[in-house]
Amino acid sequence: MKKKVKEPKFENSSWNFELDQVNLYAFWNNAFSKEECQTIINIAKNKGLIKGKTKGDIKDVRDSKISWLYPVDNMDWVFRRVTDIILNLNERFFKFDIFGLNEGFQFTNYEAPSGKYGKHVDRAVNTSVRKLSISIQLTDPEEYKGGELKLYDGEEETVMDKAQGTLILFPSYVLHEVMPVTKGTRNSLVTWVTGKQFK
Repeated sequence: MKKKVKEPKFENSSWNFELDQVNLYAFWNNAFSKEECQTIINIAKNKGLIKGKTKGDIKDVRDSKISWLYPVDNMDWVFRRVTDIILNLNERFFKFDIFGLNEGFQFTNYEAPSGKYGKHVDRAVNTSVRKLSISIQLTDPEEYKGGELKLYDGEEETVMDKAQGTLILFPSYVLHEVMPVTKGTRNSLVTWVTGKQFK
């Protein structure tokens, strides 16, 4: 006679079977006005631009000029506003355990006909723990063509809003790219939110 095998019971299991509430991205329209966007552009250009590089300086992935901006660069008002928006969006769409902004802002200038940043993620081994990536559209989309920020969820791509002053927030492990600017110039402001190691 076969011994009856008891079915396992999971009601007292220590495994977490909650549904994942992390979104692919979130956004905030009109985070900055047209005039404020121009002020940020002026601050960055007055500080001076250098060639943007990738880790390991991989060729043909990135074509842009950058400037690093900090509160002492008359950017304290930008840091305060972005921090408030990040805290709001994180609570509603990601719920990550985050600390703050510790890398400053990277102003990025993409010029036609080849300004771009190929597919990449913002996280890497043995670097600061980046949990959320922020991209702020500084240029009026009527002033350039191309330059779309695309996020990827597997094979599916999502094109981000190009409206001037829009802030876009997404997990730093999300694959993304900036398509080539084919006419004019696109300016953006990016930064990353740190926190405890993912686990």
